[in-house]
Amino acid sequence: MPRLQLGDWVDSGVDWLLTHLSWLFDAVKALVEGMYDGIDAVLAAPEPLLLAGILAVLAWWLRGLVAGVLAFAGFALVDSLDLWERAMSTLSLVLVATVIALVIAVPLGIWAARSRRVSATVRPVLDLLQTMPSMVLLIPAILFFGLGTAAGVIATLIFAIAPGVRMTELGIRQVDKDLVEAAEAFGTTPRDVLLRVQLPLALPTVMAGVNQVIMLGLSMVVIAGMAGTGGLGGAVNEAIGQLEIGYGFEAGVAIVVLAVYLDRMTSALGTQISPLGRRAAAKVRVASGAKAVWAHRPRPVVPVVGVAVLALVAGGMGVFGSSAGTAEAAAANVGRGKEITIGYIPWDEGIASTYLWKEILERRGFDVTTTQYAAGPLYTGLATGQVDFQTDAWLPTTHAEYWKKYGDQLDDLGKWYGPTSLELTVPGYMKDVNSLDDLKQHAGEFGGKIVGIEPSAGMMGLLKSKVMKEYGLEGAYDVVDGSTPAMLAELKRAYAQKKPVVVTLWSPHWAYSDYDLKKLADPRGAWGAGDGVHTLSRKGFAAEHPEVGRWLKDFSMTEQQLTALESRITKAGKGGEQDAVRAWLKENPGLVDRWAPVDGQGGGSQAAG
Repeated sequence: MPRLQLGDWVDSGVDWLLTHLSWLFDAVKALVEGMYDGIDAVLAAPEPLLLAGILAVLAWWLRGLVAGVLAFAGFALVDSLDLWERAMSTLSLVLVATVIALVIAVPLGIWAARSRRVSATVRPVLDLLQTMPSMVLLIPAILFFGLGTAAGVIATLIFAIAPGVRMTELGIRQVDKDLVEAAEAFGTTPRDVLLRVQLPLALPTVMAGVNQVIMLGLSMVVIAGMAGTGGLGGAVNEAIGQLEIGYGFEAGVAIVVLAVYLDRMTSALGTQISPLGRRAAAKVRVASGAKAVWAHRPRPVVPVVGVAVLALVAGGMGVFGSSAGTAEAAAANVGRGKEITIGYIPWDEGIASTYLWKEILERRGFDVTTTQYAAGPLYTGLATGQVDFQTDAWLPTTHAEYWKKYGDQLDDLGKWYGPTSLELTVPGYMKDVNSLDDLKQHAGEFGGKIVGIEPSAGMMGLLKSKVMKEYGLEGAYDVVDGSTPAMLAELKRAYAQKKPVVVTLWSPHWAYSDYDLKKLADPRGAWGAGDGVHTLSRKGFAAEHPEVGRWLKDFSMTEQQLTALESRITKAGKGGEQDAVRAWLKENPGLVDRWAPVDGQGGGSQAAG
């Protein structure tokens, strides 16, 4: 049967949309980012414990004293984990996605409830959205809206919109038809029937839909984090990329705190605003008699006064903070507070060089943001101008595919390290395996498995398309896609037990100094010549920031410097990268002035030995 070129048709449709409707995507992006920035600014303004107090007062009003105390404790825990800003970014993203999803879902659900034809048309679309893998929704979102908040919000609302439509339709259809007919018999207009009869009675079901929209939105934040939205989703992705179990668990706990709070509050709010809910709650209160202190819920005026008092106290104590001092300090420096974004792939040399430049640029007065990406989204972000530069481009071989696709939209600021090499590596105790030619006859020992890294890495494409074929390994081995940390964890586990393992590795890498490893010879040259590690920037970056452009072009590191910095960062663990860089720079005085000279300070392209 001939292959159906469905993917090609989709690609053509996407290209047409990008060509003819880019103005619409830009407008939607501006609207979404404006909403996000507004909500995020409100949530970021108070001190963490102040906002935790406000959210706790709301929980007290809606669910009782115990709920208020637990809410405060949960948000205080998030603050103690140093994840408050990320949590508020995630909350902002979910709220924006929820608002937009409900603006679309509720009217569509009402329309579907009043028209069986509309319902029949909408149902398969909702089925598609609910069953489509969430990762797939992120691809068009990135293409249409670029990296960042807008793509994350759009992907989240598309993923979460279905239950809002379904539950609204279900709630209205479940309203007793006799009540509707009675209202119509008294001459009530269709609009009033909807607003005064159907919607009030359907509110419990509609609010259940709102609750599901929020929960699905929160479940999408980790996937959305891959688009550079930051927040807790970004934290989880960073933990996955670097196999930091503790950091991932902390970010997961913060997501759970948000999810439980939003779930309990929306369900309680549904009871408060629904006539049926209020009636049922009143019956429960009458039946239970005297209420315990922990179940006490204040009148609405109490939480309003409580929030106002907290805000006034915060203003009097100056806990809203001010950025004036920071701006004044930055004004005397080269950067003068200008923002620079650096993207990086979670490879050791990429992490090391990224945090090194973050520290250098911040010392020169720039406001630097670093974000982790997979290789594909990183190059997309550079090409679209959403990332200023990255320091881990392996050219001309490993990242040749990305350079071919995006090279015209990027500036190459030069090689800062090289030559490198790609290789398959085995432990030194594998005495009979010394070259790639030896692998085929030892496939059984290795379980027919080569442990790989990120599937988007150029090295993996080269391995699968050329190296495996050149040495006849395609039938004997499967390449296991994963991540760099997962590969290193597998190597560590096998090495400790003296078990056979073959992994993808490259030079330079700190693993060669920590373990007795053997690079498998490549007599047929399938890996190609060694790469150089280049710095790539978006078009025009060096012209806009000539000092930074000059520093990056003149930058270079020795293997000793790079591996020493990598080792220190690896030992520092997640969250300690910049502290490790500072300690390393303290041990190597003068490097910052060499790499980023100002006012006649020493410089040049030679790294200090």
